[in-house]
Amino acid sequence: MIFGLTRSWSLAGYTLAAIIVLPLIALLVQAAVPDEEVFAHLYDTVLSTYIYNTVVLMFFVCLGSLILAVPAAWLIARCEFPARKQFQWLLLLPLAMPAYIVAYVYTDLFDYAGIVQRTLRQWFEWTSPHDYYFPEVRSLGGAAIMLALVLFPYIYLLARTAFMEQSSSLLHASRVMGCSPWRSFWRLALPMARPALAVGVALVAMETVADFATVSYFAVPTLTTAVYDTWLGYGSLTAAAKLSTIMLLVIFVMIGAERFARRKQELYQKQALLSESDRYQLSSVQRYLAVGYCSVLLFFSFILPFVILGSYAFDYFEESWNAQFIEYSINSLYIAALVSFICVVLSLFMMFIKRISPRKMDALPSRVSSTGYAIPGTVLAIGVLVPLTFLDFAINDVYDYFDQRGPGLLLTGSVFALVFAFCVRFIAISIGSIENSYKRISPSLDMAGITMGQKPWQIMWRVHLPLLRKGIFAGALLVFIESMKELPAALLLRPIGFENLATYVFQFVSDEQLEQGALSAIVIVLVGLIPLIYLNRSLEQKN
Repeated sequence: MIFGLTRSWSLAGYTLAAIIVLPLIALLVQAAVPDEEVFAHLYDTVLSTYIYNTVVLMFFVCLGSLILAVPAAWLIARCEFPARKQFQWLLLLPLAMPAYIVAYVYTDLFDYAGIVQRTLRQWFEWTSPHDYYFPEVRSLGGAAIMLALVLFPYIYLLARTAFMEQSSSLLHASRVMGCSPWRSFWRLALPMARPALAVGVALVAMETVADFATVSYFAVPTLTTAVYDTWLGYGSLTAAAKLSTIMLLVIFVMIGAERFARRKQELYQKQALLSESDRYQLSSVQRYLAVGYCSVLLFFSFILPFVILGSYAFDYFEESWNAQFIEYSINSLYIAALVSFICVVLSLFMMFIKRISPRKMDALPSRVSSTGYAIPGTVLAIGVLVPLTFLDFAINDVYDYFDQRGPGLLLTGSVFALVFAFCVRFIAISIGSIENSYKRISPSLDMAGITMGQKPWQIMWRVHLPLLRKGIFAGALLVFIESMKELPAALLLRPIGFENLATYVFQFVSDEQLEQGALSAIVIVLVGLIPLIYLNRSLEQKN
């Protein structure tokens, strides 16, 4: 017995962590297997293009997200203007909009056959594409703009929080020294917010690398599409694993380079809550500009795509409301609910072990289990396929040994693979939520329970669970939403004949028929708004 915790509990935690990290280990092992044909062919022909497009796309999406997010975050945090409190949470809404849906809507608007170019041709009497120049929407640059419009809230939220937590006395001191608001922002506020911006940029970069639907729809070959095509097109799991390893290397190098760049940077500041008097009082013109910037950003990133999507859903409601829509909605709800339940239960178990054990090494399972969120869905799907395929063959070999008919693809041919992949990827969310709630529970409560002779599971049930309700709810909700939206892993791991709302909508997008899948897309967006509303309530309580 270790401080009320048996070693078997600790062993169980390490076992769970090993299972969760198994796809990553299997991926690396599979990537080491020689593959002289498929990967060599890719290496000699298109691999350099895949890597170049991925890096360039990641750079421009991060740059675009910074350009969009930082001014909005500074205005919301440090300036006073009309509707500031409303814009504070409205600018988070684009997170609920899948990037490939935004890409389809804007392609429909700005493509050669779209309403914008048709109108221009009517106004200026142009008769062919040779009469005028219009930027190509289906391009790498177009994909970067679409992704930036959806992903900038990651940076906005972190930057806004960083700006609000900066000590007002430092900014007042800079003003006393003759710095204008612009110079105070550029020379003081922005450098102090660099750690938060770095985290936001890292999140945007990882989401960009993980994106499959947008780049696939725009026909931009990246490492993500390469993994998908290699597995489904060439049928080579080894080559797909090698490409997946390259993707992981790109992510880890990027994160490592950023941390190395600020390894000696240390910022110490006294945090203070802002009052209205601490914010810059803008002039009339500046207020109009501030409201205009936030309004335009919100309009193009969420309102316009949502309105067009809603009009599609209304016009095609009778065609969309059918047995398939109901069946796939049930599938999505079932998978998402099951994944959120499993993630919460496992997270509670691992965080309880970390909480009650005096050994620092017992915190390792929860940390190791949180690495899955950094793995793109396409890469994770390949990592899941490797061990599950091996287990499927092993199970069937055992049946063959006893002259029995095997169960076939018991694991990879069922929803088990899909649920397992989702749990590996999203358990980090529930771990983080529950860990944050655990920090608010005084250790003296644990001591009191142990003194009263309570067993570990009794302490969890009677003491911790009632105090962790909000954290559990938030974690389960976020995992549920992410499971509803996840597309790359679902495309690769779904059983034959199984569809959920995400894959259903993507089929319509691929066939240029989003109108008929708009109702399903609206459901995904509306469900995605739930955590944003919850987050907004938390922000209002803090401010």
